[in-house]
Formats: sequence, structure tokens, C-alpha cells
Amino acid sequence: MRVNVMSVLVDDQAKALRFYTEVLGFQPKREIPLGEHSWLTVVSPEDPDGVELSLEPDEHPAARPFKQALVADGIPFTSFAVADVAAEHERLTALGVRFTQPPADMGVVTTAVFDDTCGNLIQIAAMKD
Repeated sequence: MRVNVMSVLVDDQAKALRFYTEVLGFQPKREIPLGEHSWLTVVSPEDPDGVELSLEPDEHPAARPFKQALVADGIPFTSFAVADVAAEHERLTALGVRFTQPPADMGVVTTAVFDDTCGNLIQIAAMKD
């Protein structure tokens, strides 16, 4: 068994696709129209056949209150691995990304947290050698 798709709940799929591709650097993988929305996924350019990230509409009645509660408490919805948190923080800040937590040394890992513009906080993390 392996993970093949994980979801992030977004308030606007078109906006999310722009942010996750043009800003974060993911690549589009699938866009299958399903009525008002699409099955829309992106992948890491470092692993195009790896885990897909589904940009899933947050229209279920529980989704938005759940996301709002996480944001209010400063809890990231998910975490993405990067090679160098400080360098990625600098790159994303230059692109206008708003961080809620700058790079922080957490012992065996360095993390930072940003707003994905789609209603989520996302953590970036790099394990230390």
C-alpha cells in the first residue's frame, strides 16, 4: 500500500492552480471536468509520477469551518518537504507569499508556515542531517 493522492481543500480551483504551479512550482497532472469543478491534481517536478496533490473544492459544509479553525489556531493543513527552508522562505517571500511562521529550528527539523491564499496554512520542512 502507498499514498498516491492527498488533498488540500481550496476555495477556488483556478486560483489554487495558479498559486500551486506559478508560485510554489508544482506541475499540473490531471484536470478532469466534473460538472462545476474538476478532478484537479498537481505533482512535484522532482517526482512527476509520485504522489498527486488534489486541489479539492472546500464546498462540503464541514470543510470551511474546519479550515477556519486550523488557521485560527495557526495549524498547518499539511506539510511539504524542501531541501532548504531558509532558501525557500526567501524565494517565496520575494514572490509575495505571506508567512505566518518564519523559519524555525525545531531540533531535528526546520519549519516555516505560509498562507496558500486558498484558506490554508501550509508548512514547509527540512530534516537535518
